[in-house]
Amino acid sequence: MAAWALLALLALAPAAAGGRLGFASYYGDHMVLQKKPSGAVVWGHGEPGAVVTVILSGASGLIIMEKTAQVKGPSRTWTTVLDPVDQGGPYALTAEQGLENVTLRDIYFGDVWLCSGQSNMAMTVLQVANASQELAMASRYPYVRIFAAAPARSNVELEDLERIDLPWSIPTAENLGHGNFTYFSAVCWLFGRSLYEALGSPIGLVEVAWGGTPIEAWSSRRVLQACGLPEDTGSTSPHQHLSGPQTPSVLWNAMIHPLLNMTLRGVAWYQGEDNTLLHTDQYNCTFPALIADWRRAFHAGSAGQTEQLLPFGFVQLSTYRRRSADDSFARLRWHQTADLGVVPNAKMPSTFMAVAMDLGDEHSPYGSIHPRDKQNVAHRLLLGARAVAYGDKDLVFQGPYPTRAVLEVTRGLLNVTYSQELICRQRDAQAFEVCCSSQASPCQWLPAPVVTVGSRTVTLALSGCRTLVLGLRYAWAEWPCEYQACPLYNPQGLPAPPFLLDTLPAGNAAGGRELLLLPASRFPLN
Repeated sequence: MAAWALLALLALAPAAAGGRLGFASYYGDHMVLQKKPSGAVVWGHGEPGAVVTVILSGASGLIIMEKTAQVKGPSRTWTTVLDPVDQGGPYALTAEQGLENVTLRDIYFGDVWLCSGQSNMAMTVLQVANASQELAMASRYPYVRIFAAAPARSNVELEDLERIDLPWSIPTAENLGHGNFTYFSAVCWLFGRSLYEALGSPIGLVEVAWGGTPIEAWSSRRVLQACGLPEDTGSTSPHQHLSGPQTPSVLWNAMIHPLLNMTLRGVAWYQGEDNTLLHTDQYNCTFPALIADWRRAFHAGSAGQTEQLLPFGFVQLSTYRRRSADDSFARLRWHQTADLGVVPNAKMPSTFMAVAMDLGDEHSPYGSIHPRDKQNVAHRLLLGARAVAYGDKDLVFQGPYPTRAVLEVTRGLLNVTYSQELICRQRDAQAFEVCCSSQASPCQWLPAPVVTVGSRTVTLALSGCRTLVLGLRYAWAEWPCEYQACPLYNPQGLPAPPFLLDTLPAGNAAGGRELLLLPASRFPLN
């Protein structure tokens, strides 16, 4: 048995040994605890009624702080909150109960991020582009610590993790590239590594992912009730390759609920492929509801130490089939923003998004649904985290988005103005489409080829649709463009996100008729 596997079993032993003293399963040597201004929650197991003393000491053995907690029955658990600690280390953390004591060593304080989702989050560093180079760099980041929970499901909410795949570890080529879709998550690692480079603070990364799983499996019953979905019946995906648990709440119960006591700095999420086949058009409810529910649960579980608006970053879906006429990927991308196009927004505050539709990888050995370029994904997540989670207000973290449109009726042109400077990489005749029907349902979507691209304006030709424009959409396809060659980017290299907009008459403007652009409400998506 490998040494780390033995350590994992020992870490879990106290939970199953009655009154024996121990920390919860996801505490261990080399871990990162959340730094100030939050206080890190520490909990474990012990003898009911006993008093547990928790001691934090420095490298020289000097006691930094001491806390006491009583073991509660019948759960046989104790919990305490450390006073806020500045970033740094190493520290030792000791729990004492009578004559028993357990000590964790090489503890650092920094920022703790939870990484969750399905197979694109589970893809390991071994599977990405330039894998050997990425793995060889592992030793440069000893203060980015990694932990991976084992895939597990349960029909009831669990108090602690049943199993762990990787206890808290200093990164190595072996544990970053243990195998395919095991540990450690490439998106999580590359994001956390970039955070460390940007902030200079220790980073703790917690991977909780399972391939082929829908959002319903990661959702509590509260989320399912809020969105009118069944709570206790299994749902089977029609896609044979999506083999993870489909039953509602089973991953929330076994993999998220046990972590609620952990003080977190943020969440990174990469999920949604399975929901292109299951409850696609409920995702505009289930995703915002999951975010809100996780925030409430982590805030309560950490005794208020995890902030109420916990920063939540996610990856918008990439691509799958090049010539597919199915629009479920396009609909899911839109629903990932709560049908508002960009985040953060009123329905999804304190969120950030990495657009990935331009990172398609048709020849990926893991299937085209698993693109190997996770470096750009992580970079785009990093920009969002720095802006939203860390308050860098001057940082551009999202691509250009349309703000107004003017219809030149006599010339059959539509001038669309964007929020940022535009870089045109591709004159795609199919990227923009307009709805020209006399009624919105069913809509006749026609291509609107790009005529010119100015500094902030795109001019589109309306060949079949001169006076009646009900809607405008962009990149509304399963595979909207070639690798890093969507039509529009900003000077920072961030792609313009896809959109589906109503166009409403708003009076006359210089050169034509002003159209108000609003998130679509009159085009049924299901």
